[in-house]
Amino acid sequence: MTIEESFYIGYISKTRGLKGEVQLYFEFEDYEDLDLDIIFVEVNKKLVPYFIETVKLHNNSTAYATFEDVDHIDKAKALVHKKMYLPNDKMPERDPDDFRWTDLVGFLVVDEEHGELGEIIDVTEMPQQFIATVELEEGKKLMFPLSEDLILGIDGEEEIIEVDLPEGLVDLYKE
Repeated sequence: MTIEESFYIGYISKTRGLKGEVQLYFEFEDYEDLDLDIIFVEVNKKLVPYFIETVKLHNNSTAYATFEDVDHIDKAKALVHKKMYLPNDKMPERDPDDFRWTDLVGFLVVDEEHGELGEIIDVTEMPQQFIATVELEEGKKLMFPLSEDLILGIDGEEEIIEVDLPEGLVDLYKE
């Protein structure tokens, strides 16, 4: 299996104990819905399958797991900080009505005063809110909070988000 035939779910963050148990850290949002009987770990740019013997999910995007044939801390240490993948056919299906801020990546941002600003290239979750990053024409990046106070409308079909950004914010990033 290649990386193109799979999707990224997170990485192995550390070992636990002496018997080969590892902590998994999920960067995949719906990690609770993943079928975790086998994962693929990136080793030297190749995906190596690891069969999961036990897995205990936690609600902080982590899990503790043991793999077949990884029965000692030395074997587990070799996996720390390695990326984890699952085959594309194991991608959990989402309800079409289940909208998330991260779904706005790729949307065109249109400001009430400045017109078209550019495309959202990233949405980052911060402790208090989500932040959208827009690629401006000059190669500069504009960041703004995804707050209901600033959003005038979202057109899911046309992939356009209309906003009314605070006065001076766009000028600050264009300078």
